[in-house]
Amino acid sequence: MDNKTLAIVSYITLIGWLVSYFNGKEKANGLLKYHLRQSLGLLIVSIIINVLLNIVVVILPSLSVLMYVSVLFFVLLIIGIINAANEVEKPLPIIGKMFEGKFAFIG
Repeated sequence: MDNKTLAIVSYITLIGWLVSYFNGKEKANGLLKYHLRQSLGLLIVSIIINVLLNIVVVILPSLSVLMYVSVLFFVLLIIGIINAANEVEKPLPIIGKMFEGKFAFIG
C-alpha cells in the first residue's frame, strides 16, 4: 500500500492504525507520520472521554444525553480521513494541535 492509503487506514480503529504503522514503518513519509500521530491522538482521547462519560452516566443516568459527545469523535474521524485522502497535513479541529509534536516513536 502507498502512504496515502496507509494514512487513510490509520483512522479506522486500532487495528487499522497498527496495520498502517507496521506496513509504513520503512517507507513512511511526512504525510503518513502526521496522520499516524493525529489518528492515535484521536483514538486515545476518544477512549478516555468515552470511559469517563460511561462512568458519569452509570452514576447519574439523567445525564445520558452526554453520550452524544461520541458523535463528535466520529465527525473528527471523518475529517481526518478526508484530510488524509486529500494529502493535507491539517490538524483535526479541537484536539489536533495537541498531537502534532507528540509520539516520538512514530518517527
